[in-house]
Amino acid sequence: MPVAYIPRTRDLYSDFIPYRWVENDDLPAFTALPKPLAECKVALISSGGIMYRDQPRFHREDASYRRIPKNATRDDLSIWHFGYPTRDAERDPNCVFPLERMRELEARGVIGELADPAFSFMGGIYSARKVRDELAPNIVSELKRAHADVLFLVPA
Repeated sequence: MPVAYIPRTRDLYSDFIPYRWVENDDLPAFTALPKPLAECKVALISSGGIMYRDQPRFHREDASYRRIPKNATRDDLSIWHFGYPTRDAERDPNCVFPLERMRELEARGVIGELADPAFSFMGGIYSARKVRDELAPNIVSELKRAHADVLFLVPA
């Protein structure tokens, strides 16, 4: 049976000041790819809270990210996230961090190259300001240094 989340949430939090949703007024215009996807370097980014080997866990209000080598195996990955049930992602990280699927696309020539490293952060916990002012600019700098043509963002 479906759950009506919005009315339920409004009822649960009716005694509190209503949440102010972020309004993005400065969205960039659509930009077409200058070359076919099969010639592009594609960066993988996930908000699923994926970590590589002994990287530190994410924490509340954490605007950091983790670099994940593109040759990482499932055994190299772990998940730490407060915002969603991680059981399925622990069984198969590809549901929130499709690294194996992206390597397959690279091998088949669907994408030109998978950027190395891939990136993960813990989305949905901190403020939009931290995303705009800290997380996004840092990842954008990394993507520019890697000469990525396009990114594939997987929200968790």
